[in-house]
Amino acid sequence: MKIVVTGGAGQLGTAIASRYADRAEVIASTRATLDLTDPAAVHAFVAAHAPDVVINCVAYNDVDGAEDAAEQAIRVNALAVDALARATTAAGATFVHYGTDFVFDGHASAPYREEDPPAPQSVYGSSKLLGEWLAAQCPRHYILRVESLFGGSHRRSTIDRIVDAMREGRPARAFVDRTVTPSFVHDVADATWRLLADVAPFGLYHCVNSGVTTWFELAREIGAAMGLDAEIVPVKVADVPLRARRPQYAALSNAKLAQAGIVMPDWQDALRRHLRGAFTG
Repeated sequence: MKIVVTGGAGQLGTAIASRYADRAEVIASTRATLDLTDPAAVHAFVAAHAPDVVINCVAYNDVDGAEDAAEQAIRVNALAVDALARATTAAGATFVHYGTDFVFDGHASAPYREEDPPAPQSVYGSSKLLGEWLAAQCPRHYILRVESLFGGSHRRSTIDRIVDAMREGRPARAFVDRTVTPSFVHDVADATWRLLADVAPFGLYHCVNSGVTTWFELAREIGAAMGLDAEIVPVKVADVPLRARRPQYAALSNAKLAQAGIVMPDWQDALRRHLRGAFTG
């Protein structure tokens, strides 16, 4: 299997390229080797490599910054996806694109399912939803919504910031009223491979670890796993001046993924594997 991975230097792209290296021919592109905002360059790149699969790991992820840079967010999160989807279709390949929980409004009381209607509350969320719609124009597509990504070689996630505060003896601030389903990059990469290898039904899936938690509960789990008697400061969303609105209840259901035969590990297991790999030894 020949796979083109865009965003090969990013958190998810690096994990995918690394985990697939011994079972597929992986061509990982970066901003230095491919300008995704240039449709002609995208088509030429995909055509030249003639892949079986194109996996798009590029996104404009500055949620607050997108409020003042809507054009750039749409260019990366939507128009670049359009070019990739068209190029992938022309190559007769399968297209994998990653979405986000930010396409929902956060007013739910149970984990969102794929069929629940989206209602983004921010420029970032809107640009990502548009990207989903454009990705779906490729007949052979998997659109995988992930949430609160952590793990891999890039230690920039909220989980990593909480760990750093605890290890340095600083109070760790965590939301008590934001409900999430975190996604461990290694588990996302493995689930993506399973979808491709099994030729699962094409479409939209929520690709997150199992279980639901608040950031405060997750911070307590970090402290317990690392044996740290850390101070965790409970914070409410309303008390933090954020430029972009976040979905307060953002948990996603991965039941459809399980129906395809891919059962995701629970978030506690994923968290402990990440902590062992990144902060011990």
